[in-house]
Amino acid sequence: MISVVLSGGSGTRLWPVSRAHFPKQFCDLFEDSLQSLTLKRCEKLGPLWIVTGEGLKTLTESNLKELAIKNTNIIYEPVAKNTAPAIAILSQILTQRGLGDEVVGVFPSDQLIKNEESFYAAVREAEGLANAGQIVTLGIKPDHPATGYGYIQKDKTSNKVLKFHEKPSLEVAKTFLSSGDFFWNAGMFIFKVSVLLEMLARCQPQIFALVSDLKSDASNLKEIYSQFPSISIDYALIEKLSPEELACVPADMAWSDVGSWDAVAQVSESSHPNSTIEIQGQNNFVFGCEDKAYSFVGTSDLILVDTADAVVVIKKGHSQEVRQVVEALQREGSSLVKDHPFEKRPWGAFEILRNSERFKSKVITVNALSQISYQSHSKRAEHWIITKGRGEVVLNDQVIAVQEGSHVYIPIGAKHRIKNTSMEALEFVEVQLGTYFGEDDIVRYSDDYHRV
Repeated sequence: MISVVLSGGSGTRLWPVSRAHFPKQFCDLFEDSLQSLTLKRCEKLGPLWIVTGEGLKTLTESNLKELAIKNTNIIYEPVAKNTAPAIAILSQILTQRGLGDEVVGVFPSDQLIKNEESFYAAVREAEGLANAGQIVTLGIKPDHPATGYGYIQKDKTSNKVLKFHEKPSLEVAKTFLSSGDFFWNAGMFIFKVSVLLEMLARCQPQIFALVSDLKSDASNLKEIYSQFPSISIDYALIEKLSPEELACVPADMAWSDVGSWDAVAQVSESSHPNSTIEIQGQNNFVFGCEDKAYSFVGTSDLILVDTADAVVVIKKGHSQEVRQVVEALQREGSSLVKDHPFEKRPWGAFEILRNSERFKSKVITVNALSQISYQSHSKRAEHWIITKGRGEVVLNDQVIAVQEGSHVYIPIGAKHRIKNTSMEALEFVEVQLGTYFGEDDIVRYSDDYHRV
């Protein structure tokens, strides 16, 4: 089957680790990022596709490179319009490529699945139902009366879906749990491409008409996206289908949508005992820096999240309110909701160490056999000190070999670039001096990644 990973998100619920330009699926919340875990899991199902936003292009391609996953098809959405337009465009592109009779599995990139054998067994069963012409959703067997998920009500004796239920009250959730016929809706769908488009034409003729106009080279993709409504596949299609057209395969796969810091704490504490110091307190959890010591005195049931530029302290059970912190920062126009002090680039990454009126300093890493663009700056000079690896600097067309301990001075206006000539990462400290240190003070003369 064709395996599709949907990768979007606004980065609000797990702030300050997750941010708009670095959403939660890319964060190293556990032993690996959620997107890495999802890609490795889905790669085993068949040909891999990713649908994501243009703004996540560098993160997505860096992630694939780190995992050494090749031959992946990627659709970059010009603007986020929820899951229905994403799945509709995907299905049309597959049809244009002669894959209309293939079965597709669509999976969110930001969910944790610990029991992968149960996941694969459910997908195999769902694939058979999809081949028979049904749209299939994987239902997560609930282990507590959750009020934060939608529920799927399944027929007792078959895979037929009787009804979808919105997020319930606690009392209703308790009745769902005791019934045994209700499952969490995790947003995982398996279907035959031609069947999906046929049902879309019937239930959402506007969306179907738009995707039908997609050119084979996708040159009008932006124009089409501008006309899409923002709607989920659940509301647009799934909830409009009859029980004969829709099926649910239950699965007990130790699933979590990792939708809050409470969820992160619960998953982490079950596998890694708390290593903080607690005096006259208990049940506190820290997500922070490995080289820091954390201690709690006279406090219990707290979650402490510590990043380089922000700290949040949460009472357990209240982590959904982190959104309100993000909303307050947005009203202030703070960059903390969008960016980290570090940033990934196609050639590597950098981390800001200090940003003052007088100077700005960074640690910059250049990947093996990669190079930055040939560029200049009009408002700053730069000092580069190589701390790891070897490579070469081009300064006004002069080539300078560099290695650990080398220093290079880049005057204002000088054309320059650095290239890693080895198979190991090259690292250097950059100190900027001048009148302005913004990332937009740059003129590119040539670039391997076609940036302007």
